[in-house]
Amino acid sequence: MLDWFILFLQIMLINIVLSGDNAVVIALASKNLPLHQRKQAIWWGAFGAIALRVVLTVIAVYVLKVPFIQALGSVLLLWIAIKLLIDEEDHSNVKQAATLGKAVSTIILADFVMSLDNVLAIAAKAKGEVGVIILGIGLSIPIIVWGSTLVVNLLKRYPIFVYLGAGILGYTAGEMFIADEELATRLLGDTSHYVLPIVTTLIVLASGVLKKWVFRPRQRHT
Repeated sequence: MLDWFILFLQIMLINIVLSGDNAVVIALASKNLPLHQRKQAIWWGAFGAIALRVVLTVIAVYVLKVPFIQALGSVLLLWIAIKLLIDEEDHSNVKQAATLGKAVSTIILADFVMSLDNVLAIAAKAKGEVGVIILGIGLSIPIIVWGSTLVVNLLKRYPIFVYLGAGILGYTAGEMFIADEELATRLLGDTSHYVLPIVTTLIVLASGVLKKWVFRPRQRHT
């Protein structure tokens, strides 16, 4: 039961951290609507996004069981984790919809385009626990929608949450690679299963530290 609860909390954190950009999209897409329509657009858009993401994640759970796909997914997830710490997304191309229908469709479409990282990360972490997937996504997205601005500001104000989420993603990427037993055995031999997840976690966190303490001062001077 404790393992299940910890897994649930990890999925919630991953989804919230990776959905910071989605929260910005939700806010922008519904910005020009009247207040009552803005609330409808946010909730209908969120409902569509939840349903879409659950379906895609469940599909991903089964796709990741295909040999070598899991190893490829682990590399992609490692890149997603690093990108989370080093990138600053630009949402200037998100259209502010003028009608309720357009706002809802914009939110759902944007969530579909931006959800590859969420889907892959949650599918990898859940390890086939479909119930945890549905509950984790179902509860975290309303939190993001209800407080989209709050979530974005929280992640900016307390970067430790972003680093924690990225670290979980890095560890999960290592676990994914190990789970692809045929390839892992060929490349890693008898190396302990705990080594690679720890290494991938350190790589992710190191990329964030380098971005913050090495490259940022140079950018300020230039």
